[in-house]
Amino acid sequence: MSIENKLLIVVLIGLVPMLAYTPHTNAAEAKPTKYLRFQSGQKIAFGILEGNRVRELAGDLFGSWKKTDKTHALGDITILVPTQPTKVIALAGNYKDHLGDRPVPKYPQPFFKVPSCLQRHEGVIIQPPTTEPVHHEAELVIVIGKRARKVPEDKALDYVLGITCGNDISARKWQSNDIQWWRAKGSDTFGPCGPYIAAGIDYGNLDVELRVNGQVRQKTNTKNMIHNVPQIVSFISQHVTLEPGDLIFTGTTGKTKGMNPGDVVEVEIQGVGILRNRVVEQK
Repeated sequence: MSIENKLLIVVLIGLVPMLAYTPHTNAAEAKPTKYLRFQSGQKIAFGILEGNRVRELAGDLFGSWKKTDKTHALGDITILVPTQPTKVIALAGNYKDHLGDRPVPKYPQPFFKVPSCLQRHEGVIIQPPTTEPVHHEAELVIVIGKRARKVPEDKALDYVLGITCGNDISARKWQSNDIQWWRAKGSDTFGPCGPYIAAGIDYGNLDVELRVNGQVRQKTNTKNMIHNVPQIVSFISQHVTLEPGDLIFTGTTGKTKGMNPGDVVEVEIQGVGILRNRVVEQK
């Protein structure tokens, strides 16, 4: 056997492990996938939705992980907030019909919510006693998949694990009268999101609908966003380093209305699922 053929065999043998290994990437996957963070008994884990069952994952969803043989019935688990973010960012004025007479912003207008405002699917939204009925804001929420700093727009989706449903609860009285939005947008339970992280779908062309007690109050498509997902991620990353699991609420559509204790609000995004919460009076 010639030296050239021996070298070729060595190279091919070295390639076998690489060909057999399919890495888990944090970019939107070719095949639609729904991830979730859940609790079963005392255990908290990530899983993949498979019909009406959840396949438990071993490892870190934002690093190295693998599927296990253990599955759970969807009705037997508690779905948690999708991630434990270091930061929660939201956008103001990202749909023209929400701006009214205000000018269209040339670049995204982010503000901060606090991670402690997050609420899980089926958790309650607390109506504070010292403000008018809180408003709903149906929003697509970006889930960051890996550390993003100064990311170019054409590479931004490589840093996105997927999207989820969000409801940017807003106390308009506080928002109008306070200098900062810290309590108007960041009070406890003012950031419902979930139930799933959807990857492998077109984030730029999804129907979004919000219902209160079954009545449609907001309806749009994400193609109507002024700034799309890549633009948002790239812009924010120029100034703030985004970490795995960080969440970005991308703005709401149209005019919003107040909700009352007892109301059930649902945010549905095509290809993602339905986020459901009930409003309760603060005790």
